[in-house]
Amino acid sequence: MRHGKAGRKLNRNSSARTALARAQATALLREGRIQTTLTKAKELRPYVEKLITTAKGGDLHARRLVARDIHDNDVVRKMMDEVAPKYAERPGGYTRILRVGTRRGDGVTMALIELV
Repeated sequence: MRHGKAGRKLNRNSSARTALARAQATALLREGRIQTTLTKAKELRPYVEKLITTAKGGDLHARRLVARDIHDNDVVRKMMDEVAPKYAERPGGYTRILRVGTRRGDGVTMALIELV
């Protein structure tokens, strides 16, 4: 039985899932929107929203907590200086997932995930 086991495995071991989440979060925060599979987008959404909520603290400790997961200093700087202040008054829901059809090769549902 699978009681109490949240999250999707995405056919990866735990370190590969962490690396995927970090890489996609970095790309999303750098570009503002990325295209990925619907399943990966649904896994990425809470990860990025928790990072943005942490960054809204705005102090050095928040910056270090964000830098633990985002290893690109330019993206961390952009997140602390531009993204977090933009959502200062917003209580949550910083991302939007839009379905864009199916991938031609294997028929998987594709989605755009973007910052609101």
